[in-house]
Amino acid sequence: MTTKKGAATRLRIVEAAAAEIRERGLNATTLDDVGRRSGTGKGQMFHYFPEGREELLLAVAEHEADRVFEGQQPYLDELTSRAAWEAWRDLIVTQYRDQGLYCPLGVLISDIGRHSPASQAVAAQLVKRWQQCVRTGIEATQAAGEADPGLDPDRTAAAVIGTIQGGVTVLLSTGSTEHLEAGLNLCLDRLLV
Repeated sequence: MTTKKGAATRLRIVEAAAAEIRERGLNATTLDDVGRRSGTGKGQMFHYFPEGREELLLAVAEHEADRVFEGQQPYLDELTSRAAWEAWRDLIVTQYRDQGLYCPLGVLISDIGRHSPASQAVAAQLVKRWQQCVRTGIEATQAAGEADPGLDPDRTAAAVIGTIQGGVTVLLSTGSTEHLEAGLNLCLDRLLV
């Protein structure tokens, strides 16, 4: 059992590690960096993460996955009309434009997700959960008569998620959301009637 204070310390360490990784990259981030940023020593870090760096990275991956979903609510759960899809698209483009190189999605999938089978599983679970939300929205929009009924919801949801991730990858390389926005616009043009 962890006390409230202990839970707060653990969260502070995870948030510090996530911020360091977003800013400096996984390979350049050390436990000393995380300790300085979180105001904790290595003893505290190993108390909360006894298996060391691997366990901390897994906690960071889970934290970043939660940030992705929390940042898209309530829009992601309300994809039932053209207006709702357009509002979600605008939110995504604005968020990633504002986050720029400090994108939790990019860090999770591109950096941490490749580090180990456990963190890769967290990234895969994020994509699966996200795709399911988009699929549910596609089905709801089809039922409302505002989406092409001939589209396969699973394949279309996979294309939307792939478009977002591809756009984020280009953003991380160029600093521009142009590809993300163009890709989402094409997806919505195909989806919505």
